[in-house]
Amino acid sequence: MKIMKFGGTSVGNPDRMRALIPLINDNDRKIVVLSAMAGTTNSLVEITDLLYAGNVNEASARNDTLKSKYEKVIEGLYSTETFKKAGQELIDSHFEHIRSFTLREFTKLHEKAILAQGELISTSLFQLLLEERNIRSVLLPALNFMRIDKDGEPDSFYIKENIKRELEKHISENIIITQGFICRNAYGEIDNLKRGGSDFTASIIGAAISASEIQIWTDINGFHNNDPRFVEDTKVIRELSFDEAAELAYFGAKILHPSSVNPARETNIPVRLKNTMEPEDPGTLITSNSILLDYKAVAAKDGISVIRIRSDRMLMAYGFLRKVFEIFEAYRTPIDMITTSEVAVSITIDNSEFINQIAKDLKELGHVEIEINQTIICVVGDFRTERTGSAPEIFEALNTIPLKMISYGGSQNSLSLLIDTTNKIEALKLLSKHLFNQII
Repeated sequence: MKIMKFGGTSVGNPDRMRALIPLINDNDRKIVVLSAMAGTTNSLVEITDLLYAGNVNEASARNDTLKSKYEKVIEGLYSTETFKKAGQELIDSHFEHIRSFTLREFTKLHEKAILAQGELISTSLFQLLLEERNIRSVLLPALNFMRIDKDGEPDSFYIKENIKRELEKHISENIIITQGFICRNAYGEIDNLKRGGSDFTASIIGAAISASEIQIWTDINGFHNNDPRFVEDTKVIRELSFDEAAELAYFGAKILHPSSVNPARETNIPVRLKNTMEPEDPGTLITSNSILLDYKAVAAKDGISVIRIRSDRMLMAYGFLRKVFEIFEAYRTPIDMITTSEVAVSITIDNSEFINQIAKDLKELGHVEIEINQTIICVVGDFRTERTGSAPEIFEALNTIPLKMISYGGSQNSLSLLIDTTNKIEALKLLSKHLFNQII
């Protein structure tokens, strides 16, 4: 059984939705995971922000605007009046539900319920389209089986047991439609897997049912060896290992959500990245195998802050780093990179929500400096520690770019560097020229 996940651009308009039908309508049994239509989640976030601010009238106006966009979708999606009417009734129900939150005190739980509407709408519209085409399928609500625990992590045992129970009810159906992103929390309330969570949903489901393959369909032909938004003549990488894909996804390659690699890696299920606009292209295949190349790809992660702590108490002391890490743990703030010397430690983070509180606590340990608007450049390749002559081209390429930090040796698959974000595009182009002989 395959998992096929289609992102927001793949269901972004009626033509895109109809284009999915030949991709899924064969004799193979599959679970089809859909995101919200492109732009919907952003609009829903705007509505929730307005409700938090108490601006009920503007929230209602935004709700009406979004509803009108979906009414145009319905008109273009269905060919019969019967299904246009069914689609309109569906939209009326969902947007009236959103409007109901303007009549009560707004809470975090209400926000999660509103954000879930995008996926609930897209899957219901697509299921209606299949019904109009007389294509057998079933809509299986993710809220029936997808759950996170008290720490916000997938409840693997619960998911595995419940999705198998749900699938047994529809053993004769080859096409199972479900929602990405949304779930219930440990208390049974509507929640989500955070932004980009539809990839995560697909991987979690694939692991739970021991799928033959997890396919992530987007609008690009797989991982590229550099960011095509900034660099010309990038090339598709046809094969990656799980570790390599995880590095690229975490450090900025937008095609795949970073969390989605782990469930597939733990169960050794291949992941294939495909393009809905060019379905004949083989895309990128991610497996446990690794083809060793000096340099495979470059990715960049923006929004990084670096925190530097200097203290003479570090010299010949033990326990200092433990105290530093405990502060980040207290504020539940992950660390990306770390470098140390005898009297200083530099740490990068991509979540600056608690940066002022973290800095205040760190000042108890020494002098603290903060620098924002930084970018981590990650080069993925063969960086095994037993190799000699590794990475000279990287530093030759970036000879004119100030390097703030270097992380090497923590992974056999990557080397990471910290630079000012203003230098990012130049750095990406220079790396392409020196590592891949691409034009800049």
